[in-house]
Amino acid sequence: MTKMLIDVVIFLIAALIAVPIATRLGFGAVLGYLVAGIVIGPWVLGLVTDVDAILHFSELGIVLMMFVIGLEMRVELLWAMRRSIFGYGAMQMALCAAVLTATFLIFGTPWRIALTGGLALALSSTAMVIGELQQRKLMDTPTGRAGFGILLFQDMAAIPLIALLPLLGPAAGTAAAEPGWLVATKAIAMLVIVLVVGRYVLKAVLPLISRTGVREIFTAFALLWVIGIALLMESVHLSMSMGAFVAGVMLADSEFRHEIEVDIAPFKGLLLGLFFIAVGMSIDFGVLASEPVRVVGLVVVLVAIKTIAQWFLAKRFDVPSSQRGYFAILLSQGGEFAFVVLAASLAARVVDQRLSSLVTLVVALSMVSTPLLLLLQRRFSRLGGDDGLDAATERKI
Repeated sequence: MTKMLIDVVIFLIAALIAVPIATRLGFGAVLGYLVAGIVIGPWVLGLVTDVDAILHFSELGIVLMMFVIGLEMRVELLWAMRRSIFGYGAMQMALCAAVLTATFLIFGTPWRIALTGGLALALSSTAMVIGELQQRKLMDTPTGRAGFGILLFQDMAAIPLIALLPLLGPAAGTAAAEPGWLVATKAIAMLVIVLVVGRYVLKAVLPLISRTGVREIFTAFALLWVIGIALLMESVHLSMSMGAFVAGVMLADSEFRHEIEVDIAPFKGLLLGLFFIAVGMSIDFGVLASEPVRVVGLVVVLVAIKTIAQWFLAKRFDVPSSQRGYFAILLSQGGEFAFVVLAASLAARVVDQRLSSLVTLVVALSMVSTPLLLLLQRRFSRLGGDDGLDAATERKI
């Protein structure tokens, strides 16, 4: 207990020092959290060493963020966004995965590893992209809707991705591995059960909680609701963030959604900050020191390929010309779900521990690069007489 409280104090002090400095210098809060994690992590001061446990716990920040977004998304609005989700999302995922896989193959990587790496690295960071869009009040713009649709599609792509990995490993075809159709059936069945049963649970429970008049019970129910559904989705290989989003959408028509959103918001912000601190802590400087050229080269190639691909697609996604550079950079990093895909790949023996550590480092460093590139993009846009925002968005901010 004492150790946990000491770790909490360290996190808070690191955030209170690093985030204001990074924000004042124009780098943004995310880079501040990442730097804080690097400093207190095992490779610098070594104040906190249990990185995996912190990373898993801090993923609750992403879960709560997707829940809050779901609270604002009624079913009819999601239907109206179907082009963004299934059209834009599928195009972005297919193009980035194809180009990244081809790049790996050109450099002589075995096709199984190339395909796994291409699919994993095609994913972008939900926490980073949504956080940036919300901070700049761009969620309800063509850029925000395109970005959110892509990220939601990536979360849904969890089913085929996880199902594919055992087929790529050397143990493929053994009885121990579940066939892909069974994984997909379980996921769809769980989704239907949650939607049907959850509707009746909400109708029965929310009025009872309201009649108690105890605000804390609302908070407890909201946390139980979102975490419970997220865990159910994870049990069938859907992402927890996808489950949290579904939990939020189911409450979007409730008269209590504003109260729940207000109660959840503080938890979301703190845990998201903790997630980025954990990502900073996870950067393995041992791998970076042993293969610096290779690591830096992979980060540059990854960010460049995704930036170019997304800039090429931005016009098709109805992103205004003034925001296409911003949009391309915003989705250029690797995502947190890449960590899950790599762990599953390691379990399926598609990749070994050394390669998994290398790719994890590349993903983490690509996250570090995004705030820096966005800062450069904004400064170059201002020098060119364009701040990267169209007039309507500027008035909104």
